[in-house]
Amino acid sequence: MRILVTGGAGFIGSHYVRTLLDGGYPGCENARVTVLDKLTYAGCRENLPATHPRLDFVRGDVCDGPLLRDLLPGHDAVVHFAAESHVDRSVESAAEFIRTNVGGTQTLLDACLTAGVGRVVQVSTDEVYGSIEEGSWTEEHPLLPNSPYAASKAAADLIARSYWRTHGLDLSITRCSNNYGPYQHPEKLIPLFVTNLLEGLPVPLYGDGRNVREWLHVDDHCRAIHLVLTKGSAGEIYHVGGGNARTNRALTDRLLHLCGADASMVRRVADRKGHDLRYALDETKIRDELGYAPRVTFDQGLADTVAWYADNRAWWTAHKRPPSAG
Repeated sequence: MRILVTGGAGFIGSHYVRTLLDGGYPGCENARVTVLDKLTYAGCRENLPATHPRLDFVRGDVCDGPLLRDLLPGHDAVVHFAAESHVDRSVESAAEFIRTNVGGTQTLLDACLTAGVGRVVQVSTDEVYGSIEEGSWTEEHPLLPNSPYAASKAAADLIARSYWRTHGLDLSITRCSNNYGPYQHPEKLIPLFVTNLLEGLPVPLYGDGRNVREWLHVDDHCRAIHLVLTKGSAGEIYHVGGGNARTNRALTDRLLHLCGADASMVRRVADRKGHDLRYALDETKIRDELGYAPRVTFDQGLADTVAWYADNRAWWTAHKRPPSAG
């Protein structure tokens, strides 16, 4: 089997690729992997094994149609991670999110049709649904995104669905809750707070900290994606939730404890524009149909993640304060 992974040098994509190359997914122990990644600030070639014999790395843009048409022939499947993903950046400037997340998805799917790729997974997010006061979203819930990032992912999902419905492309969509784990860029909440605390710096908590998120370890997420790739049905959407709902304040308190800090390190900052209060996914479908269940407990996964950042200061320092372009 030959799999193209877009955005495979980023946080979630690189974990999926490393696990594939390590033989971590039954039935794909000998799969060849092609990673396509633009290597923006969030992608890092060092996240991947440098000389693995079953890995081919291509630096390129998912919006580059000619490149994709040259690259895709011979691949059996595509897992589409490539995306601009940080909400705060989308609030400041949405253009790159629309270009990459919407235009890049459409360009990729066109190339998949031309090349005759047999299977595609579009990796998406719970943020496409907006905010929910109580209960949880099923896969049939309407899309009501509130940030430019979420809107761009919702648009990409709709385009992906249309390629299944119109062209018969064998495609499924996954929507996950908030991920955490090693190699996550320090602009995201958990690595930002952990690295700040490791440096003796305060952590910026939005508003009153009441916003609720479910947390999903990256390894559980990637296992679910691979289950959908190999066992999921065309045209279907699958939720991948962590089942670990925490307010941002409660999560902050836990990180303070793990890093040996106290509440004096918390700085309240103005809330994000349009900040969704609560996300919650119903993942009954993927559990019942594909047999998925998370394996990493939140307490252990969070402790292991903090330990990873403590042991890999050189990695996150380079990402938090990259060299100037001068």
